[in-house]
Formats: sequence, structure tokens, C-alpha cells
Amino acid sequence: MVELGLLRRGVSLRKKCFFRLKSTALASVFDEHTFDWNPNLDTRKYTFEWNPNLDPRKHTFDWNPNLDTRLGDENRAELGLGVVETLTPKLFPLVARVFHSLSWKVAREITFNDAVEKYGLSHSIEAFGIMVHIFSLAGMHREVHGLLREIICSYDAFNYDRYKLFPTLISLSNRVEISAAVFEVLMKVFASFSMLEHALDVFFQAKDSGIELNVLSCNFLLKCMANGNRIGSVRSLFDEMKSSGPSPNVYTYTILMDFYCKGKTGRWDENIDQAYEILEEMWTCGMVPTTVTYGTYIHGLCRSGHPESALSFLYDLRRRNQELNSNCYNFIIYSFYRKGELDEAMKVFELMKSNGVPPDAYSYNVLIDGFCKKGNFLKGLRFLEEMEADGIRPSLVSCTALLDALCKSNQIEIAMAMFRKLGSSGYESDQTLYNIFIDGYCKLGDLDAAEKLLEEMTQNGLVPDVINYTSLLWGFCKAGCLDKASKLFQLMQDVGAPLNTVTCTVIVHGYCKEGLIDEAFMFMEKMQVHGIVPNLYMYNSVMDRLCKEMKSEKAKELLLLMLKSGLVPDVVIYSTLIDGFVKQENLKEALQLYARMIKDGVEPNVITYTSLIDGLCDTCRMYAAWSLFKEMTGKGLIPDNISYTAIIAGFCRIGKMKEAWELFNIMMERGILPDVVTYSCLVDGYCNLSQMNNARILIKEMEQRNLAPNVVTYTSLIAGYQKLGDQVKARGIFDEMMERGILPDDITYLVLATNAG
Repeated sequence: MVELGLLRRGVSLRKKCFFRLKSTALASVFDEHTFDWNPNLDTRKYTFEWNPNLDPRKHTFDWNPNLDTRLGDENRAELGLGVVETLTPKLFPLVARVFHSLSWKVAREITFNDAVEKYGLSHSIEAFGIMVHIFSLAGMHREVHGLLREIICSYDAFNYDRYKLFPTLISLSNRVEISAAVFEVLMKVFASFSMLEHALDVFFQAKDSGIELNVLSCNFLLKCMANGNRIGSVRSLFDEMKSSGPSPNVYTYTILMDFYCKGKTGRWDENIDQAYEILEEMWTCGMVPTTVTYGTYIHGLCRSGHPESALSFLYDLRRRNQELNSNCYNFIIYSFYRKGELDEAMKVFELMKSNGVPPDAYSYNVLIDGFCKKGNFLKGLRFLEEMEADGIRPSLVSCTALLDALCKSNQIEIAMAMFRKLGSSGYESDQTLYNIFIDGYCKLGDLDAAEKLLEEMTQNGLVPDVINYTSLLWGFCKAGCLDKASKLFQLMQDVGAPLNTVTCTVIVHGYCKEGLIDEAFMFMEKMQVHGIVPNLYMYNSVMDRLCKEMKSEKAKELLLLMLKSGLVPDVVIYSTLIDGFVKQENLKEALQLYARMIKDGVEPNVITYTSLIDGLCDTCRMYAAWSLFKEMTGKGLIPDNISYTAIIAGFCRIGKMKEAWELFNIMMERGILPDVVTYSCLVDGYCNLSQMNNARILIKEMEQRNLAPNVVTYTSLIAGYQKLGDQVKARGIFDEMMERGILPDDITYLVLATNAG
């Protein structure tokens, strides 16, 4: 039997770490697996015995197969591994070599999976379990993790009960001294496989076995439980740690606080209340929360939509001289930014500086992005300059937000100058930056500049993506350059650029815009060959064009095709069709579509109602129109100028001027300003009733609002005076119209001729 003292010396020299085995267990292991040293034999070699003069990794020993190597039944029963008649050493020579060498390479000579297939689970888990404990006692936790991970994978592959793994490892305690690290690593391995119930079971079984676990391992498990949203397990583990150890530390409380602050257990207000209770418990226990703890709670308040409360809490911390870092302020700055309250975000930014906490790149980036999105690129530029003055090199994110704002404000030349300066300062332009400029030039109609940038981009080693190509395609289609758009689309296919529905929708919309419906249909068929299925936007582009060409029946056929393909029409599709049929004076079909829309659960919008009201008013069905108008407002939809004008025009058409005037006043009270069409409808209504004074009053009001009467307004006045037989005033209105440069149309001349005759 090997001397314990010599073994310790060997291990000290090998790994400079001390571990020990129970002497009785060691005797049991090595007495029952006898090996003889014979330097003259060159048979099966195993590193087994310590010789201080030799490197233990090279010192080999020979196994004498003639010796009795059976493991007694009593010993096997003691291990809980079952009883067999005889057992050769099998894996134990390997275990001995691992013990002496602490070599991971030696341990890897056979995998656990192969060992189980060759020797069975009982013997394999006994041998590998001892190796796990050997590595653990040597402090080699990476090797412990590797072995346990392999064992768990094999348990899963062979469909063994993983819950029995812990008791099996415990049963080796009479062979090897138990190391808590084994079970801490086992917990971590289970957790890494998302086997959180198994990991928690190891925790409780270790506690029941009297094994003292490290708080760091328990925190790791608690973090995994929190990430997995295991509400009950999180609380159970935390309570167990408080009641029987290991005692929670600041990080433990912070994990639990973060769990509640992410809103994973129900209502936000309840979560935030529980997070604050954790903070109070820390204070009661005499713990000093870290800046991370405070930042976690502040972040939670901001996530719940209460940056004001977060700011108040921050003020309270400052009064108590608690240490805060930039994150605590940044969470509040970002929260106000998300709410669009940039002035409040600015106040927190200034407070941060006055409290001696220097803003970081994130602080500046949020404000730069916020002001740039509001169109205030000058303020964004000032922040960028301040950032550089503070010694913080602006990131590409900061510059991108500013350049994007400049391009959207039609300041593309200034943006381009900055872009070139960035390149000379060592910044590497990416696809996002190029796309900002390509998109900007396309919107300005400067397609040559956009094409040159795309070419420059490829020369700089960047491969244009679908966004770059789509922006340029949109520019070509907007300008009516469909030939160029088709060539670019073909280039995308040639270079293998990915095609998507958005790209194809741009092409379809371009064809429809130019009235090339047949080409749009052919492209849609070609597109489907590439596996791209038309979406709602694509269908709506085609249907809208068909309706404008008074082909609403054909557009409705597309609706049926959509339904057949599984697409559910939205309010835009229905509104397009309804408006098309209304304009074709097919009100019956429009109302049937409206009924189907309601049946399908699609809520009408203001456009839907306005189209139907307009159609009903044109056919003098005012009660039905008024009913729809009230239905629209009853649903909380706010009528716009067009909606009010449609219903006012309807009442004027049937001579209900009282109702029309009341609606006009309601419209004004709600801040919806009438336009020349609204006034013209009222003027026409009063003229039809020969109430010329009211009509003239409206003309003066129009002029006070800087709304010039148009040919329709003047024609109504002429018709009104002609109806009264006042040819002089009628002729005077005509002359006034001509003096103002408003040319009469055919209806004007017809009115003059008819009444004159």
C-alpha cells in the first residue's frame, strides 16, 4: 500500500495543492486492487507508485494479472453498487494513475460513455466518481466540471435517473473524503444545462447531508433560477439560505432585487414594492448596498415607467452620501429620453455633472440621439463637441445619429463633410452610415450621388446589403426610373443579394405608381418563383391603383385571392376597396364590404367612415350618414377636416343648413380648421336657399382667414344671384372672379348662360 506521506509529497510537487483521502478508504481502494512492481516486465503500464526521484508522469508500473483482483461483495454493497461474483481491476488502475499524476490527459483515456458501454454504469460511476473527488480535493475544479458534464450527458443519453447521481456520489464518501466543491460544481453543471430542478435538488440534498456550500455557488444557482423565471424556486432558495446558510451577501440580495425589477412576477407596481422591501431588509441587516444594487433598483423604477420616482430616490441617496456611478444617472436619462422628455433628461445630465459623476459615452449618446431625432441637430452637434472636449472619443453610434438627423433635415452636404472628416480621423464607415447617405440622396432625388456611394461602398470592401439596395430601388421608383430599378434588381439577383418582401414591394409600388398594372402582376408572379409571398402592402399598392382606374371589381378579386392564401385583410385594404366602390358610385358594394369588415373583426378607421359618409351624402341618405358619423365619434375616433366637410356638404345639399351650421361650429370648437372646400359647401347651401347675406358673410370670413374663394365658391354666388334675378350682381361676381385671376370653368359659363336665357 502506498504511503500517505509520500503521496502528499508527490501531489505537492505535481500541482502545489494539498488534498487527502481517508486512510481507511485509501487502504480499501488499493488493497482490493493489487498491483505489483516488476521493472523487468513491459506489459500493461500504469502510473501508480510514487518515486521522488522520477517524474510521476513518466514513472510506470506493471500490473500482474495473476493476482487476485476481485472486489468483495461486502465492499460493493457498502458502495451501493450491486453485487457481482468477480471483478477485475477494469477502471481502477486508471483511477490510481489519475490519483498520482492529477493528469487530465490520463483521465481522458476513456470517456464515461465508453466506460458505461464496456463496464456498466455501476463500475463506471464508482471509478469516475472517485476521479471527480480526487480532482476536487486537488482544487482542479475545471476538471471536475468536465467530468460531471460528461457524466450528466451520458445519464441523459442512456436515460438514467439524474436525481440518483447525487446519492451515488455521496456513497463514495467511505472511499474518498467529500469535497463540497464537487456538489457546487454539480449544481453549476445542472444549471448550465437548464436542469434547474436537478440543481436545486443537489442544493437541498447537500444541505441534508451536512455539506457546507459556498455562497458564490448558491448565488450562481439563484441567478440561473431568476433568469429562468422560476418564481417559486427563487424565493425558496433565498429563504433557505437565510434560514440555514450560507448567509446571503450583498450580491444575493442584488440578484433577487434584479429579479423583481425586471417585472417577472406580475404587476410592475407589486414588483417594485418587493424590490424596495429587499433594499430595506439589507439596511436592517446592516448591509451596505453597492452602486450596482442601487442602480438595479433605479433601473427597475425606470423600466416601470417612473423616472420621476427614480430621480427622487437618487436625490435621497445623495442626501445620505451614498456612492453612485454613471449608470444610476444614465438609467434615468434614458427613461426620460424614451418618454420624449429631453428637457428632463438634460436636467439629470447636468445634475450628474454637478454631483461630480463624469458623464460617459452612453450619457452623451442618448442625448445626441434624442435631440437629433427631434430634428435639433445643432444641439446634437454641441453635445458631440462637448463630448470631445471632455476627452471622450465619440463612437460611431454618436456620429451616426447626428449624420442621420442632418440628412433628414436636408442638410446632406454638411453631413457629407462630417462623413469625410470621420474617415480621415480613423473611423471606419459601416453599411449603416452608407445607407443613411444613399437614402438621403435618393429622397432628394440625387440618384447619381446615391449610385456613386454604392460603388464607393463596394470599393471599400463592404458588401451592399438588402437595405442599401432597397433604398436605391425606392429612389429609382420614386423618380419613375423603372428601367434602372429593374436593372438594379437584376444585379441583386446576379450577386446573390438576399431578396425580401420589402424590396419587392418597392418594385410593385413603382409599377403601380406609373400605372403599369400588368407589369406589376408579372413581377409578382416572378417574385413568387423566388419564394417571396406577396404581403398586405403589396396587395394594397395594386388594389389602390386598380381602384383609381375605376376597376374596383378586379381589386375585389385580389381580396378573395388574399383570403385564399391565408392573408387577413387589414383596415387599409378594406378602406381602399370601400373608397374605390364609393367613387364608382357603387354604394351597395361598399356597404357590403363594410359589413364583411365588421364581421371579420377589423375595426374601421376615420378614412373608412369618411368614404362611406361621403357616398351616403352624395345619394342624399343623410340619416344613414349621420348615424355612421355618430358611430365613428362614439368609438373615440376623431373626425378630420374631410370627415366634417363630407357631412356638412351632405346637409347643405338637402337644404338642412341649421344642422350644417351646427356641425361647422363644432368643428371650429374642436380646433379643426375649415378649408376652402368646407366654406364653399356652406356658401353653395345658402345660395341654393337664396340666403345671399349669409353667403356673403362666409366669403368675408374666408378672406379674414386668408382663404381665397375658388371657382366653385364664385360659381355658387353667381348661381344664387341669378336665381334671384339679380343679373347685375351676378355679373359683378363674375368680374371680381376674373380680376382675381380665377378662370371660370364650363359650369360657370353654363350657369351664366342658363339664367341669362
